[in-house]
Amino acid sequence: MHPNPAYRQEPEARALDFAAARGFGAITAAGPEGALAAHVPFVIEAGESGGVLAAHLVRSNPLARHLKDGPAAALMIVWGPDGYISPDWYGEEDRVPTWNYVAVHLRGQLRLIGDDRLRAHLDRLSGNFEARLLPKPIWKTAKMTPDALAKMMRQIVPVEMTIDSIDSTFKLNQNRADSARLGAAEALTAGGTPGLETAALAALMREAGDA
Repeated sequence: MHPNPAYRQEPEARALDFAAARGFGAITAAGPEGALAAHVPFVIEAGESGGVLAAHLVRSNPLARHLKDGPAAALMIVWGPDGYISPDWYGEEDRVPTWNYVAVHLRGQLRLIGDDRLRAHLDRLSGNFEARLLPKPIWKTAKMTPDALAKMMRQIVPVEMTIDSIDSTFKLNQNRADSARLGAAEALTAGGTPGLETAALAALMREAGDA
């Protein structure tokens, strides 16, 4: 994570809410032959400490095979909008380019859980994202034929991670004057860096002055 404390002052609860709303990230662990990683959607459920992260992996994924030997220390990396910031946007002299971004790191013990919990997990996961598509009726596994569902479920395994620690970086030009930060946000809104989530990043930069 970025070491500048100006970017690391968000409460853990906000960082966790941000990760839960994003619902997608890269989960990593050290395997016997080096680093392992998988990009997965997830849900965060209530539990002790920071809660429990629930996801699933393709059964043939090297990370899933590694977990057959037992739980492993893992890091879930969740990222938000990001973008290049031109020093010309600040309206100040002697500034340099930078990159603004949001990232949340969740750490804990990742483990396989029983296949008997897989279908409930899939319905919670799809329900979380389907709810964002209302008024479209929510898709559930019950819509699939039993044979098709069973075939699909044989290919994946459920995993969960008790969240032991939460770190975050919200790098949004908090170290610049309000006029410079808002000037950069305005430039992002006007166009910013093509192909990136500049509108969402600009909104977060404006909010950063309200803390």
